[in-house]
Amino acid sequence: MTPIAPLIETFLRDTLACQRGASRHTSDSYASSFQLLFVFAADRLKVKPSALTLEQIDAGLVSAFLEHLEDERKNAAVTRNVRLAAIKSFFRFLEYRQPAALEQIRRVLAIPFKKTDTRLVPYLLREELQAVLDAPDPATRDGIRDRAMLHVAVCAGLRVSELTGLKVDDIDLPSTSIRVLGKGRRERTLPLWKPAAAALRAWLAIRGQVATPEVFHQHPW
Repeated sequence: MTPIAPLIETFLRDTLACQRGASRHTSDSYASSFQLLFVFAADRLKVKPSALTLEQIDAGLVSAFLEHLEDERKNAAVTRNVRLAAIKSFFRFLEYRQPAALEQIRRVLAIPFKKTDTRLVPYLLREELQAVLDAPDPATRDGIRDRAMLHVAVCAGLRVSELTGLKVDDIDLPSTSIRVLGKGRRERTLPLWKPAAAALRAWLAIRGQVATPEVFHQHPW
């Protein structure tokens, strides 16, 4: 019997984070998926999570776990697919390390994803978007910061993680552009519209000297 604890630790800490360069968000999402899986497996098999073995995490148990997510936890198909993607990634990692389990691995990898409805992404009209940009109070420190955050996010099309991770060194005001570290640690340089650049300059002028390198931060007091 093969303990699963050292395998999942190697996958999360070494392979996923170090070798593949996965983001903190991705690593946390995978860890959450495995936590749910192991709690379910431990309860179903009447053992402690630390005592689980690789042989016990077979296609039947994984399928039962996915049904549990939908039936008991009321997760949508999209969330189910996210959990399954994490499990499949782990089992592809095992293909090269556990040759005796190849048939078990093949069966897990054969579990299909569920089809999901593709919805049109709603959008704001120009007047509605301008109302959002104008909502923060430009007479307050927080309002100047929030206004800059909204302008930069809309102008550059940033994810929340990209916006909050933006650092002072990533800003090039002379060329009115920013360098963004995106998903999968891919970098891109994006130009800023004049209103966005002006809002960002206004925030940097009152931001002050703080220990954190991120552009947007809370009050230091």
